[in-house]
Amino acid sequence: MSGYRGTIVERSIEDIKKKIISNDAVVMTSQEICELVEKGEGITIRDVDVVTTATRAVMSGTYAVLSFPVESPFPFKRASKVFLNGITAHVGPCPNESLGMLDLVVFGTAHSHTIPGYGAGHLFREMAEKKSIDVAVTTEGNETFHTQVTLDGMPHAKLFATRHTFKNYAAFVNCSGKPVGTIFHATEFEPDMKTATFSGCGQINPLKNDPQLETIGIGTRMLMNGAQGFVIGEGTRSSPARPNLTGFADMHDMDPSLMGGFSTSAGPECIVSWAIPIPVVSQSVLDAIIVTDPDVPMPVMDVDRRVTIGSTSYADGWRGTDISVEFRPSSCIQCEECRAAECCPMDAIHYNNDRPVMNMRQCFNCGLCTTQCPGNVFRAELGSIRFEMEGRMHEVPIVLRQSDRKRALELEEKLKRMILDGSFVISQMVDTIRS
Repeated sequence: MSGYRGTIVERSIEDIKKKIISNDAVVMTSQEICELVEKGEGITIRDVDVVTTATRAVMSGTYAVLSFPVESPFPFKRASKVFLNGITAHVGPCPNESLGMLDLVVFGTAHSHTIPGYGAGHLFREMAEKKSIDVAVTTEGNETFHTQVTLDGMPHAKLFATRHTFKNYAAFVNCSGKPVGTIFHATEFEPDMKTATFSGCGQINPLKNDPQLETIGIGTRMLMNGAQGFVIGEGTRSSPARPNLTGFADMHDMDPSLMGGFSTSAGPECIVSWAIPIPVVSQSVLDAIIVTDPDVPMPVMDVDRRVTIGSTSYADGWRGTDISVEFRPSSCIQCEECRAAECCPMDAIHYNNDRPVMNMRQCFNCGLCTTQCPGNVFRAELGSIRFEMEGRMHEVPIVLRQSDRKRALELEEKLKRMILDGSFVISQMVDTIRS
C-alpha cells in the first residue's frame, strides 16, 4: 500500500466505473482491508477503488410479492384465501377477475398451519430450489381447490426487505429469573444472564462500511441472496446511529444456500443475505471502511425487557472465535436423545445407521450444537459477551449466533469477482436516503 498522505482526494462513482472498465481498478473485500489494517498497513484512498461488503443473518422484515396463474378445476372470479405450503398468502389488491391469476404477498415471519416448525423463510428457500409448492385456494364463492406451482411457473416473484442490514444489531442476555422464549434464541433463554446470543457481521457489514450513506442510496445495485437487486430506501426503525435498508431482488436468480428458515423458541424466522459494493469516493468513506471489529459497537440488551443494559464490540463475537462449526462424527457417544439435532434451528443434523450426519450446505454456523453435544461431535469457539452493568463487569458465554459470517465472507468475495469480470456493474444512486 502506498504511503501517500497529501491533499484529500475525492472522486466520483463514474470515475471509478471507468477504471473498472479499463481493468485498472483495485477491488478488495472489507475483510481484506481489515486484515491489512490489523497488520499496521497504511491504507489511503489511492490504494483501493471499491470495497465489497456483506452480511447474512436472520432478518424478520422480509416479504415476497408473487403473481402467477393457477390450474383450477373450475372457473373462478377471484380468490379470497390462499395458502402456500400451509402459509397464509395475503391476496393482493389487483382484481384479476376471471383470469385464474393470483397476486399474493407473503410475510417473512408467517408460519405454516400444516407443517410444524415451517415458516416463510423455509418456503422462500424451497421456491429458490425450484421445488413444487402446494397452493390451496378458497374462492370468493367459497369453493376450494389445491394445485401445485414452482418458481418457474411464477412470472413475477420478488423478495422485498423492510428492515435489513443493520450497521450494528445487538447481543441479548436474559436478566430475569425465569426462562424466556424469543425470536433471539433457538431455545428458551436461560435466566440470570447465564447465556448470550448476538446478531451482526461486524466489520464486513455494508452499513458499517458506509454509515453516512455517502455511496448507498436509492437505486444502489446490490446482491440479495445472490441475485442482483436494488436499494430502495431506508428501512423501518432506521436511525442515524443504527441505519438499515429496504430493497428488493428477483427470486428467480437467488441462491438457495444464502437464504432459508431459522427456528426460534418463538417460531420460525427468515434468513436473508446482502452484499453491497462501496466505491471509495472520499476519505470519510475510507475512514469507515478501515474500522475493525474492536471499534464496531455492539449494544447488549435484556431480552426480557428489551432495554439496553450495556455495550461491547463485535470483537467479542468474531475475534479469536471460529466462524464455522467443525463436524467430527467419529466422536459420537450415541446418546439416547441427540440434543444437538433436537435444538438445531436449521434442521441440519440427522442420523443414518445410528451415525450423525450434518448437512453443511444447510448449516448456518450458529454454533448452538457445540453447546449441546457432550461428545464434542460439533466444535467451535463462540466467545463471550463482556460488558459493564451497574459498576460491575460481566462475562456471559455466547451460545448462538444469528449471523453467518462464513457465508457473508464468501458472498463479498463473490461480489468482488463479479465486479472484476463485468457481470456486476456498480450504480450511481438516484437520490440520497437522508440529507
